[in-house]
Amino acid sequence: MLLLVGLGNPGRQYAKNRHNIGFMAVEAVARSMNMPALRPKFQSLCTEGVIGAERVILMQPQTYMNESGRAVGEALRFHKLSLSDVVVLHDELDLGPGKFRIKLGGGNAGHNGLRSITAHVGNDYKRLRLGIGHPGDKALVHNYVLGDFAKSEMDWVETLCDAIGCNADLIAKKDDSSLQNKVFLAMAAAGFPDQA
Repeated sequence: MLLLVGLGNPGRQYAKNRHNIGFMAVEAVARSMNMPALRPKFQSLCTEGVIGAERVILMQPQTYMNESGRAVGEALRFHKLSLSDVVVLHDELDLGPGKFRIKLGGGNAGHNGLRSITAHVGNDYKRLRLGIGHPGDKALVHNYVLGDFAKSEMDWVETLCDAIGCNADLIAKKDDSSLQNKVFLAMAAAGFPDQA
């Protein structure tokens, strides 16, 4: 079983925030894989289904970003999963807008959602890093991540999330290099070669 966790903040007012791109990606996976509607469970909105040969739970913690680890820990303990079964999709300031990278463990780069998950369950889980770019000044980061994507950004945001959703079978297979390549090609084909 795989736990696929998108990070974000609950509530309509945060729905289009840069910080919520993890939620958007999980919704794209659910759409692409025709999974049932998300329902409350584990302090999250969750849905379950089979992707490829793997049973997968999609999660959007509803604990607010800085408490995401509470929800992830609850699901992990209930299903008796290990950290190798956890994949977290999150916004990444240190990657340019639309860039996509995969990393196992490592630092949390000041990301409160990752910091919370690490504090509750440990650090050696996989991260699917969705680049949102950096505002250029550390003092601007808070308002930047909690700000909405501009209308002009939504095309690449949707293309990136859809590319992840359409290739969710590669997440389930843990085929990271193929996933990264497919997302790269989808971004380039959609006219976003600078983002890929």
